[in-house]
Amino acid sequence: MSMFDRIKDQAKGLQQSRGGARSGSQGSTGSGGGSKAQLVSMFKSQLSSMKTELKSGAYRDATMAVCALVAAADGHVHPAERERMESMIMTNDVLQNFPPEQLRQRFTKHLDRLTVDFHAGKAEALQEIAKAKKKAAEARAVIQTGFVIAGADGHIDPAEQQVLREACSALGLPPSEFGI
Repeated sequence: MSMFDRIKDQAKGLQQSRGGARSGSQGSTGSGGGSKAQLVSMFKSQLSSMKTELKSGAYRDATMAVCALVAAADGHVHPAERERMESMIMTNDVLQNFPPEQLRQRFTKHLDRLTVDFHAGKAEALQEIAKAKKKAAEARAVIQTGFVIAGADGHIDPAEQQVLREACSALGLPPSEFGI
């Protein structure tokens, strides 16, 4: 059984324990904070266990694009939110694999583009995210990292969930796998 099969089994077990044994009831948890907080915690530990594998430029670039989308999800980028996101990126365990300046530069590039023209910036970010599609493990890690960053403030807004769903689509992953 591969690592991702085990992770998917863990996620299914979490979904089932939250919403009953029937897969159709996974939406019953709604946007309640408890289930999202548990998912964020689970994704953090899964990412940490994969840290040594997540060193490619495609993962780095796609993750910075998804973080920028999360930061600008509501169509606005507030300076305080930009600083908070940048701080979370710089202190994220898995992202320590990359020089901080590389991360900052890529995150800022996407955020600036989203600020100038949200729709064009979003299209560019999704194109960048799609480049991580080749390796399933990295593709999932991009979404998990975006989820962890989005959930760091204790909740995931509907707009943040929407951009994470769009990132899943760009990567060919079902959003339901991530509880969104």
